[in-house]
Amino acid sequence: MSIDQWLALAILAALFALEGVIPFYDQAAGRWSHAARNIGLALVSGLVGALMAPLILLSIELAQTRGWGLLNATELTAPIAVIAGLVLFDLWMYVWHRANHEVPLLWRLHRVHHTDPRMDSTTAFRFHPGEIVLSTLLNAAVLLGLGLGLATLILYRSLMVAVILLHHSNIRLPEAWDRRLRILVVPPSMHRVHHSEVVVETNSNYGTIFSFWDRLLGSFRLRDDLQRIRFGIGYFEGPQWQTPLQLLMLPLREKPHA
Repeated sequence: MSIDQWLALAILAALFALEGVIPFYDQAAGRWSHAARNIGLALVSGLVGALMAPLILLSIELAQTRGWGLLNATELTAPIAVIAGLVLFDLWMYVWHRANHEVPLLWRLHRVHHTDPRMDSTTAFRFHPGEIVLSTLLNAAVLLGLGLGLATLILYRSLMVAVILLHHSNIRLPEAWDRRLRILVVPPSMHRVHHSEVVVETNSNYGTIFSFWDRLLGSFRLRDDLQRIRFGIGYFEGPQWQTPLQLLMLPLREKPHA
């Protein structure tokens, strides 16, 4: 297992434990079965991601050995190049996430993540393997275009894992902490709005690590009554849709008639 995978497991275990002690939403009933369903899907998607990992490594190797990519074409010092790489790759992640909401074919895959009727740290890994395939292919191209080094990618993925697990988690973070985090990174308050079944809220707060992309690009949204948020997309939220097999088939399903 890679560094970011070990980090993911450690943070997931810590946050899942905290969710049982200081939850923001009362979701104690069925908590373990919910986690098992999400982790079951995550294992399938993780296997697909692992099989495609050599493509990512190939892109990085080509960029570094042949001097390809934006960062390799500049004369930035090493620390500045790392910061630039983190910021630019996170901008790409914002663009990709927003595209998953605005392009109908991509939304069919991405809605698997959003049909979770309750949100906790395990939701951070609830993605359809088809989305993993597409994102890996595009990530390989972006890495080549940026000329991102392996160390910078590992650093980005480590930061990403920590932030996405936190902002999906069902822990009661002190409001002052959440507000301070929001200055730079995406905190739970922002991402809870993003998982609302209200369409204008679902289509907001696309940031992965940094929160300023949403402010700069007009997709920032907050609400005061976070306790009243209903998670999901308004359909495919019943227990019959929440098994790993049904979630794998979900992109083929048509939206039920009202």
